[in-house]
Amino acid sequence: MKRYGSVILLRADKIDEYRKLHAAVWPAVLEQITACNLRNYSIFLRQLDDGRHYLFGYFEYHGDDFAADMAKMAADPVTQQWWAECKPCQEPLASRGPDEWWASMTEVFHFD
Repeated sequence: MKRYGSVILLRADKIDEYRKLHAAVWPAVLEQITACNLRNYSIFLRQLDDGRHYLFGYFEYHGDDFAADMAKMAADPVTQQWWAECKPCQEPLASRGPDEWWASMTEVFHFD
């Protein structure tokens, strides 16, 4: 199992919309998350002192081929529709990687 964390900005005018979307995530999207070996998927919201809103995403990967599972998820038409609904709410960080929407984070500490 490997833990993953990522971050992205949430547009201030889209906070309510994003919350509504995630209060009723489409069942097919949740099934795809499970089928792609992701567990304990969580998204947290934080407003910073400068007024910007950040989303922090966390999940645990329990598969053997992360790249293949992420490609499978990205190819799923329902997941693509879901992302199209969520994407206008988000603003990626300028410092993200060239192939990233959410910016990856490095784990620096973990304790069970």
